[in-house]
Amino acid sequence: MSLAPDLLEILVCPKCKNELEHKKDPEQLVCNQCRLIYRVEDDIPIMLIDEAESF
Repeated sequence: MSLAPDLLEILVCPKCKNELEHKKDPEQLVCNQCRLIYRVEDDIPIMLIDEAESF
């Protein structure tokens, strides 16, 4: 299963409030401005800045 399209429309980066890019394999949300990756576990996005990985 994947994140609902209507959810993806409203999610923004909690740090900078910019749009997130949805990657499907592995499922994650990417903020290109902050250079952070937010993981998705069991179809739940983990939107905590402290839990995000930088790239």
